[in-house]
Amino acid sequence: MPFYAVHYSYSSDSAALDEARPQHRRFLSGLADAGTVRASGPYVGTEPSALLIFVAEGEQEVRALLDQDPFHEAGLIEKATITEWNPIIGVFAGEV
Repeated sequence: MPFYAVHYSYSSDSAALDEARPQHRRFLSGLADAGTVRASGPYVGTEPSALLIFVAEGEQEVRALLDQDPFHEAGLIEKATITEWNPIIGVFAGEV
C-alpha cells in the first residue's frame, strides 16, 4: 500500500491549538493504532507545522481522514500538502 507524506501548516493561534491538541493527538493515535498513520510529529524551530506519514489506498483516502482531524474541524490547519512517498531505505522501505 502506498505511503503519503503530509505537511501540515497550522494557524498561529497558539491558544486554540493548545485547546484542540488533546483531541488532535487522540485522533492521530487512533489512526496509528489502526496502522494508517506510521509517524507524526511537529517540526522543531519553525512556524507551527508538522509531518505525518500515512499508509493508504490513495490521496483521496488520506484527504478524507484529514478532514476528520479535530485541528481541521476547528479551522486550525492553514494548509495540508499531501505527497505520495516511496521509502527506499530505512524502516518503512520493506513495506512498499
